[in-house]
Amino acid sequence: MEPSTLSFPGDLAGYRRLYAAGENPARLLRALRRHLAACDDPGIFLHVADEATLEKSLTALDPAQRGSLPLWGIPFAVKDNIDVAGMPTTAACPAFTQAPTRHAGAVRKLVEAGAIPIGKTNLDQFATGLVGVRTPYPVPRNPRAPGRVPGGSSSGSAVAVARGLVPFALGTDTAGSGRVPAGLCGLTGLKPTPGAVSSRGVIPACRSLDCVSIFTQGVAEAWEVFAAMAGPDAEDPWSRDIPTGAPAATRPARRLGIPDEASRPRFDPAAEAAWDAALARLSGLGLELVPLSFAPFFETAALLYEGAWVAERLASLESFFQSAPAEAVLPVTRGIIEANGRRHSAADAFRALHRLEELRLATRPIWQVVDALAVPTAPLFPTLEDLAADPITPNARLGTFTNFVNLLGLAALAVPGPARPDGLPAGATFIGPGGGDAALAALGLRFEAAA
Repeated sequence: MEPSTLSFPGDLAGYRRLYAAGENPARLLRALRRHLAACDDPGIFLHVADEATLEKSLTALDPAQRGSLPLWGIPFAVKDNIDVAGMPTTAACPAFTQAPTRHAGAVRKLVEAGAIPIGKTNLDQFATGLVGVRTPYPVPRNPRAPGRVPGGSSSGSAVAVARGLVPFALGTDTAGSGRVPAGLCGLTGLKPTPGAVSSRGVIPACRSLDCVSIFTQGVAEAWEVFAAMAGPDAEDPWSRDIPTGAPAATRPARRLGIPDEASRPRFDPAAEAAWDAALARLSGLGLELVPLSFAPFFETAALLYEGAWVAERLASLESFFQSAPAEAVLPVTRGIIEANGRRHSAADAFRALHRLEELRLATRPIWQVVDALAVPTAPLFPTLEDLAADPITPNARLGTFTNFVNLLGLAALAVPGPARPDGLPAGATFIGPGGGDAALAALGLRFEAAA
């Protein structure tokens, strides 16, 4: 078979079938590299592994380990704010470009499990956005909804998986960047408990909140990738030793907290109809749905962009912002990080920390009442024209049910749900206490199977 006629599987199982049938990973992945470099959407990949980098990865792939390495020969894409040795890291800002010589902690663990990084993907600049259009490069096209946003900030990673170009991709998630694009592209997006996966080698958004996230076609494969890259990193001060467990070993969820009527936004009738269908599916699984006030969660979310955590973004990037020409950073990105970040004093930061602990205490009893929360992943689906007319409001609304999660140290899993009446994708997100990743995966598998 000539490389031009090769078929590139869109999931892990497809690659495993090819290898079991005798396909050579070197031939397959060399052809994939050429295929990605010639992709008809120039907004997805900011860098594709060059021949030398790919050959180095292939040389390290020992055929004798195919049965022992869980991700042997599986290619994956990496959001371009996560370091991959031999590939530039730009954070979607050409003037910021760095040349890492080491893999980020999460990438290193995946490589040790046999996976092969094949390229770096586009994003909202410095991971500042939920829409996926805040980039100086072409905007990745949402393959499920041309004319609408792909979601961000991990836009390129989501689109790469949604198009079947790679079986999985890494994103990051601070305020929803790994969940919103999953929902808008019809994918699974796993956002681990903060600290469960190393964030060493990630260009920080909010270092204390950043998580490396995963995009796949389904829950089981997301869990496989998570299990391979989870675990403490002695070089990462934010890393935690959080046992992963296994979905099959968890107690099945029985009661789910859902937004009560006062907590349910009315932004988009089609999104509301999809959410009603998702609730019907959950009820059909025998789950008890418990309406809850999300007021404390919404107040927590407000701390992220209206409070001092914006200054944490500036703390990581201030020296670059001071030295870089004004035109090096998109105006919307500079406004959010620099202008808003300088508004807050040290006293503001401590007041916000104190209020967050009060809100953490106020929300803790909820986990004695319900096993998990279920929310719409994205309560609207903006068009590109919507964002051109108003770059702020649609972005803020997309974070309605995502912004509070990392501040409270919670785990989350976005899964495809029933489609909207207009046929566009919609998603549901399950949220649980920190360390409850396996229980969320078990719930996601049930919801997925009911489709």
